[in-house]
Amino acid sequence: MQFAIVIGHYIFHVGEIFLQESLLYMHSMIFLGAAAYTLRHNGHVRVDVFYCHFGEKTKAWVNLLGTLFFLLPVAGFIGWMAWPYVMDSWQSLEGSIESSGIQAVYLLKSMILFFAVTVLLQGFSLLLHSVLTLCDAEHLSEEKPETL
Repeated sequence: MQFAIVIGHYIFHVGEIFLQESLLYMHSMIFLGAAAYTLRHNGHVRVDVFYCHFGEKTKAWVNLLGTLFFLLPVAGFIGWMAWPYVMDSWQSLEGSIESSGIQAVYLLKSMILFFAVTVLLQGFSLLLHSVLTLCDAEHLSEEKPETL
């Protein structure tokens, strides 16, 4: 899409605001829409210099504490603050300020709530996984190996 916009502008001297705004919508869907998926597959940036050398139990503690004290509060705060912003946009069916732009800004703003909800859900999943990992590690350390 970006290539088509550049070609249209520099070669054919045509500019479409609708196409330019569509890039913003696509980026929103990619980045806000895929944040929870990226979290699920451990793709977010962290200090892997230390984390990759930790054992499973230590990684579970890092994930548990990070989720409890950072991920869930931040995602919850974003959702809380975005709710009135998005609802106002839906009430007025907010559109682009440009007459030839995309007249669905309310859908674009809804991606913020989608981000918050999906990251919260994935955060609870990560929290549960961390707790289960820690419980399993505790359970395994208490078991004594069977003797023949």
